[in-house]
Amino acid sequence: MEWRNVANLSQLEDRDCAEVDGLMVMRHAVTAEYLAKFPKLACVVRMGVGYDKIDRTAAAARQVMVCNVPDYGTTEVADHALALALSLRRGIALHLEAQRRPQPAPWSYLRRLAAPAQRRADLRIVGLGRIGTAAALRAKAFQFRVVAYDPYMPNGTELGVGVERIGSLEALMEQTDTLSIHAPLRGDTRNDLARHAGAHAEGSVVVNTARGPIVDVEALADLLKRGHLAGVGLDVLPVEPPVEPIPELLRAYRARETVCEGRLIVTPHSAFFTPEAWDDTRRKAAETMRAALVGPRAAERHHTGDVLREGPTWPRSGI
Repeated sequence: MEWRNVANLSQLEDRDCAEVDGLMVMRHAVTAEYLAKFPKLACVVRMGVGYDKIDRTAAAARQVMVCNVPDYGTTEVADHALALALSLRRGIALHLEAQRRPQPAPWSYLRRLAAPAQRRADLRIVGLGRIGTAAALRAKAFQFRVVAYDPYMPNGTELGVGVERIGSLEALMEQTDTLSIHAPLRGDTRNDLARHAGAHAEGSVVVNTARGPIVDVEALADLLKRGHLAGVGLDVLPVEPPVEPIPELLRAYRARETVCEGRLIVTPHSAFFTPEAWDDTRRKAAETMRAALVGPRAAERHHTGDVLREGPTWPRSGI
């Protein structure tokens, strides 16, 4: 096995690509153009859960198997989502900003929080897959009333988890206190949540630990400035790392504008990370690759990720 640290696959030398049977990638896009660099390629393993950066249609045309590692980082991302939500709802971020000023705020609680915590608050989840389910179970421990929307969730799944199910995104947004996004990136989720939040989720907190392009961050900036949203927690952005011109929301955040203080938390796509999760994804990706290249007998003995078919479908397991 060979390791290469490059900004994108175009930086790989042709001699490195010529003999490659299997490719494991973390954050790099794998397009039809890049696939053509590997004449012997048989398998691509995405070292993570999401696989939106892999052109599965082009891979299928080349008869290249595409797999992911669906069962790593589940608890870490769920923990991170709840941490963002609670930090905003409990006013922890607001107190942090107040107490770090050159002339600190009075040594006392703040009577008006950016997103007041309620005794009986809703947590509404988009996508009840592995991570969404883990987030739901954590929220229930904090006595949130958990409501989920997932059009691909089999009937009765919500009963096993002990949450409520709702039939549309519009209905999910109504009277929500906190929205946590755990959906995959696909055509019908791109930029979709900001539009619905703008119409329905007044006074709520929105947390996204899934994929950046699901939420239009420019729309979020407008919603925050107008006071429509009480708080936003983002672990993902549409372009990572952000490049100029950076989104208005991130610019205001870095400038520490008043509208963002205590109401916006941004983390650099770190929800998945712990040393254990990092080891998990590398080990499981390697085991999946071995199983794919060696054959069915190896698959019986080693971890195998999901085999992903061509086409932009939302898997029934969610994400």
